[in-house]
Amino acid sequence: MTTIKEIITDCEARMSKAIESVRNELAKIRTGRASTGLLDAVRVEAYGSEMPINQVANLSVSDAHTITVQVWDKGMMAAVEKAIRNANLGLNPMSDGQVIRVPMPPLTEERRKEISKLVKKFGEEGKVSIRHIRHDAIEHLKKSEKEQHFREDDRKRGEDEVQKKTDHYTKEIDNLVASKEKEVMAI
Repeated sequence: MTTIKEIITDCEARMSKAIESVRNELAKIRTGRASTGLLDAVRVEAYGSEMPINQVANLSVSDAHTITVQVWDKGMMAAVEKAIRNANLGLNPMSDGQVIRVPMPPLTEERRKEISKLVKKFGEEGKVSIRHIRHDAIEHLKKSEKEQHFREDDRKRGEDEVQKKTDHYTKEIDNLVASKEKEVMAI
């Protein structure tokens, strides 16, 4: 027997995951400002298998426009440099034999507008996901009312609570999108 509180808790947990997904997607978008999150998806051919770059090197931001990659095993420098170049991020790493520097190229106005559209697209996908979760939760409440004989008032209170959660998380996505757009257009 599922209670209204359990349905709402599940709904909130799923909405939190949707927010985290949007946040992760936005972190991968290159804005011209250096961020180690850009290299999270880079996989390096190392020791006979593919590994995330952060398992073979230390990533840091040395200034607003440069990521520094300190490779632990100097024999891996070429492989790490090649992995960054081949990751289709539009980055051109440079090695001095000790560390790899990844400068962030400046963005053109046209590219900024494209990135802004992409940011909005990720935001809209997140909102759609949240609306689907809301729909599922409301359907679950209605089904539970019929099967377990919740009172109609309890179901309506549950639906109101689900709607409040939906509004909260939708606003959070709007804030993430606005912040990322500001970051993209300000540089």
